[in-house]
Amino acid sequence: GYIPLHKQGAELLFQVISLCYEKRSIIITTNLQFGEWNHVFGDPILTEAVVDRLIHHSHLVLFNDDSHRLKESMAFQPM
Repeated sequence: GYIPLHKQGAELLFQVISLCYEKRSIIITTNLQFGEWNHVFGDPILTEAVVDRLIHHSHLVLFNDDSHRLKESMAFQPM
């Protein structure tokens, strides 16, 4: 989610998700809200289709805690 996908890459990822849709499990982790995914996919219609397939029959697990990496790095800071 940090680097936008090229058009071909976004379309290929959509194909993978579509092939797995209702047949396989997919786990995706991200720190972006769905509304920010258009930045990654670059096409609002493609983004909507991806999100639609991912959230249908899904279990969304939201973590609203501080970053564990940040906590660990702060713990090793010299005082």
